[in-house]
Amino acid sequence: MTFAEYEKEKLWPILIGTVHTLTMYPGHKAYTKDSILEERSGISPEELAARLNISLGEALVILYELASEKKSES
Repeated sequence: MTFAEYEKEKLWPILIGTVHTLTMYPGHKAYTKDSILEERSGISPEELAARLNISLGEALVILYELASEKKSES
Protein backbone atom coordinates (compact mmCIF):
# COMPACT_ATOMS: atom_id res chain seq x y z
CA MET A 1 0.00 0.00 0.00
CA THR A 2 1.20 3.51 -0.75
CA PHE A 3 0.97 6.45 1.62
CA ALA A 4 -1.71 7.96 -0.64
CA GLU A 5 -3.80 4.83 -0.10
CA TYR A 6 -3.28 5.00 3.66
CA GLU A 7 -4.46 8.63 3.67
CA LYS A 8 -7.80 7.53 2.20
CA GLU A 9 -8.46 5.05 5.02
CA LYS A 10 -10.92 6.21 7.70
CA LEU A 11 -8.71 4.96 10.53
CA TRP A 12 -5.53 6.66 9.30
CA PRO A 13 -6.02 9.85 11.36
CA ILE A 14 -6.70 7.72 14.44
CA LEU A 15 -3.45 5.79 13.92
CA ILE A 16 -1.51 9.04 13.56
CA GLY A 17 -3.05 10.43 16.73
CA THR A 18 -2.34 7.24 18.64
CA VAL A 19 1.29 7.13 17.51
CA HIS A 20 1.79 10.77 18.51
CA THR A 21 0.89 9.84 22.10
CA LEU A 22 3.72 7.30 22.36
CA THR A 23 6.49 8.49 24.67
CA MET A 24 9.33 7.26 22.47
CA TYR A 25 7.82 8.44 19.18
CA PRO A 26 9.81 11.71 18.88
CA GLY A 27 13.06 9.87 19.56
CA HIS A 28 12.26 7.08 17.13
CA LYS A 29 11.38 9.62 14.44
CA ALA A 30 14.57 11.63 15.00
CA TYR A 31 16.75 8.51 15.00
CA THR A 32 15.10 7.29 11.81
CA LYS A 33 15.67 10.64 10.10
CA ASP A 34 19.23 11.19 11.30
CA SER A 35 20.63 7.66 11.18
CA ILE A 36 18.55 5.03 9.48
CA LEU A 37 17.45 6.98 6.39
CA GLU A 38 20.98 8.29 5.89
CA GLU A 39 22.15 4.70 5.67
CA ARG A 40 19.16 3.20 3.85
CA SER A 41 16.74 5.64 2.25
CA GLY A 42 14.34 3.04 0.90
CA ILE A 43 13.69 1.13 4.11
CA SER A 44 10.27 -0.49 4.31
CA PRO A 45 7.91 0.02 7.23
CA GLU A 46 8.30 -3.66 8.14
CA GLU A 47 12.10 -3.38 8.22
CA LEU A 48 11.97 -0.20 10.29
CA ALA A 49 9.57 -1.80 12.76
CA ALA A 50 11.87 -4.80 13.16
CA ARG A 51 15.02 -2.70 13.42
CA LEU A 52 13.65 -0.37 16.11
CA ASN A 53 11.45 -3.00 17.77
CA ILE A 54 8.37 -0.81 17.32
CA SER A 55 4.89 -1.46 15.98
CA LEU A 56 4.24 -1.47 12.26
CA GLY A 57 1.78 1.39 12.81
CA GLU A 58 4.45 3.58 14.39
CA ALA A 59 6.88 2.75 11.59
CA LEU A 60 4.27 3.67 8.97
CA VAL A 61 3.55 7.02 10.60
CA ILE A 62 7.25 7.83 10.99
CA LEU A 63 8.04 7.10 7.34
CA TYR A 64 4.88 8.88 6.18
CA GLU A 65 5.68 12.03 8.13
CA LEU A 66 9.34 12.08 7.11
CA ALA A 67 8.35 11.65 3.45
CA SER A 68 5.81 14.48 3.80
CA GLU A 69 8.42 16.75 5.41
CA LYS A 70 10.88 15.99 2.61
CA LYS A 71 8.22 16.85 -0.02
CA SER A 72 7.41 20.17 1.63
CA GLU A 73 11.12 21.09 1.76
CA SER A 74 11.44 20.56 -2.01
